[in-house]
Amino acid sequence: MEHNIAILGSTGSIGAQSLDVIRQSPDLHVLGLSANHNIELLEVQAREFLPRLVCVCDEDKAKELKVRLADTNIRVVSGPEGMCELAALDGADTVLTAVMGIAGLSPTVAAIKSGKNIALANKETLVAAGELVTALAREHGVSLLPVDSEHSAVFQSLAGLREKKQLKKIILTASGGPFYGKRREELSVVTPEMALRHPNWDMGAKITIDSSTLVNKGLEVIEARWLFDVAPDEIDVVVHPQSIIHSMVEYIDGSVIAQLGLPDMRLPIAYALTYPDRVPLRGEALDLAKIGTLTFAEPDTAVFPALPLAYEALRAGGTMCAVYNGADEAAVELFMQRRIDYLDIASVIEGAMRAYTNTKADTLDAVLDADRWARDYVYSKV
Repeated sequence: MEHNIAILGSTGSIGAQSLDVIRQSPDLHVLGLSANHNIELLEVQAREFLPRLVCVCDEDKAKELKVRLADTNIRVVSGPEGMCELAALDGADTVLTAVMGIAGLSPTVAAIKSGKNIALANKETLVAAGELVTALAREHGVSLLPVDSEHSAVFQSLAGLREKKQLKKIILTASGGPFYGKRREELSVVTPEMALRHPNWDMGAKITIDSSTLVNKGLEVIEARWLFDVAPDEIDVVVHPQSIIHSMVEYIDGSVIAQLGLPDMRLPIAYALTYPDRVPLRGEALDLAKIGTLTFAEPDTAVFPALPLAYEALRAGGTMCAVYNGADEAAVELFMQRRIDYLDIASVIEGAMRAYTNTKADTLDAVLDADRWARDYVYSKV
């Protein structure tokens, strides 16, 4: 069945891999694309897929792209308003939200309000505003389809669930990142270049840094709570360095259902874009005999304290998760600029949470205010 797609963040890692999936799927059609400022790649994508609308967040870059695409019928818009216009684009069935950070929240809300199904690669949307966004999705009758490999694995493993009471727990797997097995004192000399060397996954810089600190797993725990309507105590994390089992579901009878696959983000992307169907994809097949051994371990929360902080934020509720996320975004930015040390990332997140007075997360403004507060707090510590 033909399906029309708009992609928010098409020039990033997830967006580019999504377009590769679409190239292999003749029933998927691109109606809209967006980028932050990479108009060179966005122009190439626009000329290949000929969407109706493209958006560039940077307004000056958008003006330049408009000149570049003057020989086409593609309309160019810009800024946050343009992102929301693209998210609500008439004729699009699914909006894939691959914009990094809290910037993805407002356009995702706009897409939901316009009745689009969401292929969710922007985890910050549910981390910062899970209660608000899931309520809106129910109100407008749209689906939130996970693109994260872990949440896609849970989604697929829940296919046989008939009643919520049959579910015992969700088990999210973590690769452990590039510093698995390290002692805390060894991490004091970590540079951005070291943190960006993920052993398994090809991801954007922000996610890769978050994976190294286990913040990414903390964000996924919070996201899982809202995607699957489970309590914090019903979500476990286990380190699985091979990244072959992407996550598991344990049922009340002791059965554990897992989804396996090579670490290739095109697999969960394709499932979200074509659900409930599946499409053939080119690529290497999983060969368990060749892999040989799968191992598991408890996460070392003494070395990686950002993970238990995520559980703490989730249990606190309200806008505390927005503070956790906003503080991390600011801290990673400062670390990449070499203005704080690697171990400071978790420290400033904790500091922000301790200093914050929690409020209800019942409006978009309340969530965005908490995010701004957290960033300001972190920047004030430099």
